[in-house]
Amino acid sequence: MAVTLTEAAARHVTRYLTKRGQGVGVRLGVKTTGCSGMAYKLEYVDEIGPEDMVFEGFGVKVLVDPKSFAYLDGTELDFVREGLNEGFKFNNPKERDRCGCGESFRV
Repeated sequence: MAVTLTEAAARHVTRYLTKRGQGVGVRLGVKTTGCSGMAYKLEYVDEIGPEDMVFEGFGVKVLVDPKSFAYLDGTELDFVREGLNEGFKFNNPKERDRCGCGESFRV
């Protein structure tokens, strides 16, 4: 499978990288934390690492390390606006449970 992103997410990343003046895309990963066990981490990156898996959609690269890919395979990265709030949303088919505060998840 793969890690994908919506057109809305791609537009947001492209705008930010343009404003920032550099960067090749975003790195999506997971870290151990929270009450459910894992949390998503997302950062803008300036260069592709030797072990990064590279996925591309709408002209934007999404980089994933091999360890995180086991938890992220099939995930779609979206950017949503809900009322006054906006942010990235992770549509992960492997996600089985999410903590009440929305900070962490379990597969």
